[in-house]
Amino acid sequence: MRGRITGISGPTIRTDLTGLKLYDRILVGRQGLTGEVVRLEPDGAVVQVYENTRGLRINEAVESLEAPLFVTLGPGLLSVMFDGLQRPLDSMYQKSGPFIEPAGEQSPIDLERRRLFTPAKQQGDTAAPGEMVGHFQEGEFLHPVMVPPHLSGTIAFVADGEIGLDEPLCRLEDGSEIKGHHLWPVRIPRPCKNKKAPHRPLITGQRIIDFLFPIARGGTAIIPGGFGAGKTILEQAIAKYADVDIVIYAGCGERGNEMAGLIEEFKAMTTPDGGQPLMGRTVLVVNTSNMPVAAREASIYTAVTIGEYYRDMGYDVLLLADSISRWAEALREISSSLEEMPGEEGYPTYLASRLFSFVERAGVVETLSGKNGSLSMILSVSPPGEDFTEPVTQALLRTTGAFLMLDSKLANARHFPAINWSQSYSLYEKALSAHYQLQLTTRWETMRCYCKELLQEEESLKEIVEIVGLEGLQERDRLVMQAAAEVRSDFLFQNVYSEDAFSDPPQTLERISGIIEAHNRAESELQNDRPEDAEGAAKANQGQIKAEDRDSGGA
Repeated sequence: MRGRITGISGPTIRTDLTGLKLYDRILVGRQGLTGEVVRLEPDGAVVQVYENTRGLRINEAVESLEAPLFVTLGPGLLSVMFDGLQRPLDSMYQKSGPFIEPAGEQSPIDLERRRLFTPAKQQGDTAAPGEMVGHFQEGEFLHPVMVPPHLSGTIAFVADGEIGLDEPLCRLEDGSEIKGHHLWPVRIPRPCKNKKAPHRPLITGQRIIDFLFPIARGGTAIIPGGFGAGKTILEQAIAKYADVDIVIYAGCGERGNEMAGLIEEFKAMTTPDGGQPLMGRTVLVVNTSNMPVAAREASIYTAVTIGEYYRDMGYDVLLLADSISRWAEALREISSSLEEMPGEEGYPTYLASRLFSFVERAGVVETLSGKNGSLSMILSVSPPGEDFTEPVTQALLRTTGAFLMLDSKLANARHFPAINWSQSYSLYEKALSAHYQLQLTTRWETMRCYCKELLQEEESLKEIVEIVGLEGLQERDRLVMQAAAEVRSDFLFQNVYSEDAFSDPPQTLERISGIIEAHNRAESELQNDRPEDAEGAAKANQGQIKAEDRDSGGA
């Protein structure tokens, strides 16, 4: 269907095209700019253009693709940088240089490149939705080619050897073809047999998260914090060291220099376990602050659809978004352009439902082929003025399982990660404690509760210390203050630029056990009326831990 532009208002245009559906994809103007139908009218439609509309004129051509915004899924996604519309930035750079101009349709993967295909089925076999008909090798990963959810039947032909992704790899008796790539609408979740309750931990390497506020594989967490509190650094550290198969990192409107630094680090680093290039397991969806603001709204849907694709292969996938607040601001701008009734703080009234529909795409699933895969989400939030009562944070609190609040006071004191241990929480604690007690030690839950009690007692004693001073406390209270200080400085603190940047569960257990055992010995000496020995034992343990930190390059 073709029509013309009848009105232009910033990134929003009006067209006389009729017969459209909501979210249909539109090509606008001579350059074929991508847009989406966001409102239907009796005599046309309103289209949201995801690029700069500067230079567009009334009466320019508008063409409907009669399909929603979709992504291309297939081998070749890993280690590639895309924008929010899944256009490869390296390819755009080669065409237009460092100042990327508005561009039309571009294939995100090389469909003509011939790749080695190994079949898993033969002629005459049955093919059910989600089953693997063969696979490619994508770096270190096996990339299965699965039967699309809407197809099934008996195989009449299956390829073997080198083949292009745009050629049929398999043909069913009814004439349906299965190729090495397929398209999927970004706003429609990929199907699965059923969802399961998360029961395995997502190891991030950050002791305060893995020990005090654990995240489950298939779970969700938010990291709210003010400017300079360390959200980006923490998410990048998790992206580097998280114990997952695939990482999808979505930059939603962050500064370009931060994304450039992230890219350079990822290209130089290797994974902690196998020493493979970190970019080999990573997909970057980049929308920096100087890119068209409207593309941010589509970027997180592009990222989560790619994540679901690898989840359906049976992999554990982690999606990091930095930051979801920039996405919400883009949604607010689109709503304002449409002249919709604003809700709280100018956000659209449907903000919460949009966030819920996005977050619920995380989870542990049984795929159509019977495999188990997971998609976890860690979303950073940038509340203005550290106001955690603002709409985005409050909406996410109602649907996510872990709340990791960043404290600007801790950040200013150079404490990393600057997670406030008195305000943060995790709803996965009980479910994951059983895993740690079975796999590591039966004392895991006991020590975690003991550690929290020490920190809570310290907060209560600080008010007394401000009045009477540390020397005015009883001996036991001074031991509590000393043990809590060791927990804060020697356990919860991690230098991201040292070998201590990653701590696996056994290392975490060994370190916290040393602190707790020393405190228990000191309390025992105190009960035996030997306060000098108690204080000496606690100080000796503190010196031993700090010496170990110096030897390992820690703070």
